[in-house]
Amino acid sequence: MNILFVLTSHASFGDTGRDTGLWLEEFLVPYYTFVDAGFSVRLASPKGGRAPVDPLSIDAFKDHPLYKRYGADGILRERLGSTIKLSAIVESQVSAAVYPGGHGPLWDLRNQPDSIALIESLLAQGKPVATICHAGCALLDARKRDGRPLVEGVQVTAFSDSEEAAVGLEKAVPYLVETDLKARGAVYSKTLDWERHVVVSGALITGQNPASSQGVAEAVIQQLKA
Repeated sequence: MNILFVLTSHASFGDTGRDTGLWLEEFLVPYYTFVDAGFSVRLASPKGGRAPVDPLSIDAFKDHPLYKRYGADGILRERLGSTIKLSAIVESQVSAAVYPGGHGPLWDLRNQPDSIALIESLLAQGKPVATICHAGCALLDARKRDGRPLVEGVQVTAFSDSEEAAVGLEKAVPYLVETDLKARGAVYSKTLDWERHVVVSGALITGQNPASSQGVAEAVIQQLKA
């Protein structure tokens, strides 16, 4: 079985002059969980090539054992520098898709046509789709077969508005994921800021924040082994 990570290609935080990208913990934790469980893993992004990593996420994760493992993992670093272009992915070869967060996805994964088509197709087949933190934005413009928003009436979570405010970026981001999920009719839930919270709604698995990364990975594995 093949698990596809869909990573952001976006490296600039709007007009703030700051760098952004994927949040490293939300990628490394599930990545190594899947690898250690024996799954085949592929990396894709909208543009292909290098997937940018938010520098702040490196600082936040540098003391974790997995960061040391990553530092010694030349193969993974090479793969992050040469992701597959998302349009080249053959959907029939994907068993599950996982979307790590970070602020980068806010700009390039919400309305990315190949990503939307992948999410809609996988879920229609009952294949797991998982989003972590800000990557919940990738669900916003996806649709059900009848044209209604994919998340309408569906229990989900994602990075909360209160967490965005806690890091002082609620006015710098292009939109708030929690707010827009609710506007699409999602049944959004959250726990305390920075605490683990994972929601499983059929084949759709969502995690609130970085602390939820392990739980999301475990839920994906549980579905793939069912």
